[in-house]
Amino acid sequence: MKKRDKIIYWVATVWLALGMVSTGVVQLLQIKEEASMIERLGYPLYFLTLLGVWKLLGTIAILIPRFPLLKEWAYAGFFFAMSGAVFSHFAVGDHPKELFGPVLLIVLTVVSWYYRPTERKTALVSA
Repeated sequence: MKKRDKIIYWVATVWLALGMVSTGVVQLLQIKEEASMIERLGYPLYFLTLLGVWKLLGTIAILIPRFPLLKEWAYAGFFFAMSGAVFSHFAVGDHPKELFGPVLLIVLTVVSWYYRPTERKTALVSA
């Protein structure tokens, strides 16, 4: 792996981890603004706890060594959660500025996944 690729991977991964941990904690604490937003989007309040727990566990999964299949699931979960956030904001007619956070986290997810080192990838199995 080239040095440039490692730098891109770690910068994207650290920012992704920071974004997921910070939003996960806010969701677990059910901060007033977050609770209002989730209800405005049409989701039950307990959804915040579910998202917060999965974001924290997903962050651990992408940061620890080994377990490449678990990492794949975490990246997929991040992508699905953030793309769901984007579409939820669209569905209720939110201002485009509300999309910045989820779109940024999608970009960081894709960049981190794409540039991950070989030892963090699942091996292709051929029959």
